[in-house]
Amino acid sequence: MREMELDEFLDQMSTGKPLEAGSPAHRFMHSAAQEALRITARLNTGYHTADEVRRLLEELTGKAVDESATVFPPFYSEFGKNLTLGKNVFINMGCSFQDTGGISIGDGTLIAPRSTLTTLNPHVDPNRRGDMIPAPIVIGRQVWLGACVTVVPGVTIGDGAIVGAGAVVTKDVPANAIVAGVPAKLIRMTGFDVSQ
Repeated sequence: MREMELDEFLDQMSTGKPLEAGSPAHRFMHSAAQEALRITARLNTGYHTADEVRRLLEELTGKAVDESATVFPPFYSEFGKNLTLGKNVFINMGCSFQDTGGISIGDGTLIAPRSTLTTLNPHVDPNRRGDMIPAPIVIGRQVWLGACVTVVPGVTIGDGAIVGAGAVVTKDVPANAIVAGVPAKLIRMTGFDVSQ
């Protein structure tokens, strides 16, 4: 049986169609997860300079990571190849990214410790529970996620938004909004313009 290629898998993820349990795409996902787990185990073991961390992130994502981006280990990703980090991104300790469905983080965004971003949901039909439904997370520029924030599949967070600590973000967040709570609700608008 022909093995699936990364580009083919990413194309399938972008459709939002279910990833059927046992399918070639499902097997590809599990194989890629093993590679991601090997890389993150290296990343999370011992001390690494900022340059060493960046090199490991480039190996994990399969793409260049700008030298201005900073990640403090431990950092967890179960796929890696569908994660894009902008310039001047800062990700603090203990964050977990399930990026199989796609995570894009815009320039200047700050993510506090122990935040979780997840892009796959199991199928709601119990007879198809092993099937995964992908939906990307898009985080804009100059966003601030507080400690222990959870962002669920399919959410877009607009430029300049702030998400309060412990929030569970289940819906899109407008640009320059401050949201908090479980589920996250609008608190107020920041009044700042980050469009420049």
